[in-house]
Amino acid sequence: MAAPPTIDALGQFRLTTALGPVGRSVNFTNSNVIMVLSAALLLALLAVGMRRRAVVPGRLQSLAELCYEFIAGMCADTIGPEGRRYFPFVFTLFFFILFGNLLGLFPYFFAFTSHIAVTAALAVMVFVLSIIVAISLHGLRFFTYFFPQGAPKALAPVLIPIEILSYLSRPVSLSIRLFANIVAGHVMWEVFAGFMLILTAALGIAGGIAAVLPLAINVVLVGFELLVAFLQAYVFAILTCLYLHDAVHLH
Repeated sequence: MAAPPTIDALGQFRLTTALGPVGRSVNFTNSNVIMVLSAALLLALLAVGMRRRAVVPGRLQSLAELCYEFIAGMCADTIGPEGRRYFPFVFTLFFFILFGNLLGLFPYFFAFTSHIAVTAALAVMVFVLSIIVAISLHGLRFFTYFFPQGAPKALAPVLIPIEILSYLSRPVSLSIRLFANIVAGHVMWEVFAGFMLILTAALGIAGGIAAVLPLAINVVLVGFELLVAFLQAYVFAILTCLYLHDAVHLH
């Protein structure tokens, strides 16, 4: 009897060189390929969807307009009237993460949001942008953010370090939340898929019948992963808007 297959749940996150010798020379990996593809899909959605600019929109134009209105509403509701200025950044960030999450669900594709280096880079970009916005709008008054208005001055030695630590933890929590949720979902998916193969290989027909349960769980996980893909992109975008709101209004 052949040995049952082993489960390598973390192997799906391994980086490999893409584009042959050219990819090796510039360290272009499978993660970079999906990043480029995500950006291309976003550009294609807007370019093709809005090409006709019909009064009565077709399906693709309706989808593009719906995406625009969704993010525009998020920026306006969360940041305020100033949110329109930051709409292009939030829009690009949301759909880049969303397409990356969704493409990672397809066989032979790669979820680049499962790497902490990628999510940390996105989080640091948001963090630095919020600081630049705050300082450009408020100058040195930005540093009053770390001492709550109306708080007793005697508590400043305690409150200021706490506020600074809380502020510096933003990129950490933002990056880990996205990374951890994507990794956890893909690992569960891989594990239950491996269970099906192991049961079938070890027990034959009986194993195939027993594999129905992990198969059913995997079908449910597909829906769960689709939900997580959208929710994590939404959470990342809405937190970005909240950080920009704090930068604009200093509270």
